[in-house]
Amino acid sequence: MQRKHFDTIKARMEEPRRLMQVITGPRQVGKTTIVKQVLHALSIPSLYITTDGADRNDREWFARNWSSVRTRVLQEKYSEFILAIDEVHNIHDWSKLVKTEYDYDTYHDIPIKVLLTGSSRVMLMRGMSESLMGRFEIIPMSYWSYAEMKEAFGITLQEYIYFGGYPGATPFIKNEKRWRRYVRDAIVEATIEKDVLVDKPIQNPSLLRKTLELSSAYSGQELSLQKLVGELQECGSVSTAKNYMQLLKDSCLVAPLQKYANEPIRRKSSVPKMQVYNNALKTYNLDENFSQAMQDPILWGRLYESCVGAHLLNVAFENDLELYYWRENNNEVDYVLKAGNKIVPIEVKSNQVHYAKGLTVFENKFHPIRSWLVGEGSACSIEQLLTMPIEYLWI
Repeated sequence: MQRKHFDTIKARMEEPRRLMQVITGPRQVGKTTIVKQVLHALSIPSLYITTDGADRNDREWFARNWSSVRTRVLQEKYSEFILAIDEVHNIHDWSKLVKTEYDYDTYHDIPIKVLLTGSSRVMLMRGMSESLMGRFEIIPMSYWSYAEMKEAFGITLQEYIYFGGYPGATPFIKNEKRWRRYVRDAIVEATIEKDVLVDKPIQNPSLLRKTLELSSAYSGQELSLQKLVGELQECGSVSTAKNYMQLLKDSCLVAPLQKYANEPIRRKSSVPKMQVYNNALKTYNLDENFSQAMQDPILWGRLYESCVGAHLLNVAFENDLELYYWRENNNEVDYVLKAGNKIVPIEVKSNQVHYAKGLTVFENKFHPIRSWLVGEGSACSIEQLLTMPIEYLWI
């Protein structure tokens, strides 16, 4: 199966050499697979290499590999060539080293197009902002959507709500113990160990892990940083928790959504609503298995809402949108999606309720371009929301 990003990446690599293309996103979403698919589909000569297994402090790694490609291009007199480097952030100070090689090719008119991937958005963004300004374009890849998981694996909506969108974990969903172990070891721990801790000084890694565990458990619910620190029962401060939450957001694990308001300062001062990027991050630590969760109306309602939030968070990530929630007294709206000066409130109901007072109050206060009530028996089902093109939200 080819993800929707395939056509974008292929089209950009067919363009004349202008900018490096950087595919960024969380682990286990298929970045390596799509790069290989694109290179195979193109008639342009190419080379795929990966930094996996390389010495993190080997400052000559890029120069050695790049010079070999350069020699090949010159000897064969290629008019264009693609160099694809996977997990580029594994080499310390990668951005400066890549800049040196790329600028050399630019100066000497050597037609090497560059395609980079990286799982650590933290290190990628820092590196690109420090050294590569004006030399790259980002292609964000989010977690797999329900439509993709259904097409590729035939999973049901209920399975997607509980198990989320990790294609690599899907073969194990009939053995939930094995599935939980995979999510924990291959995704959560790999992200923390290889992406967050490897190049960022963390005073208390165990506190970071507990912050992730607790904030994921609260996905779809408001959780103040003060309460988070209290729940952790660890020596830590609100500023530390805030920094850890930013790292978890940059790693596409969990994000603290701010309350929507017209004034930016009111948004930043609000109590955040926790939201995982993938519902598997909320469920892999649950005591209840899939069958038990479906039979618990309260728990299933929270998973139901969190699933919608995860979908919207990924939509926002890929389309450069902003996602909020809203509450005023007893009135609330689960999610508010913002694109420029346009807003769309989305209220989620897992039961047969067809009316949401909070949505009406929000409409009267902010006059959104469109409002959505999503749920069982509503005009828009959760399956419809999870499968419709993003632009339909604004129509």
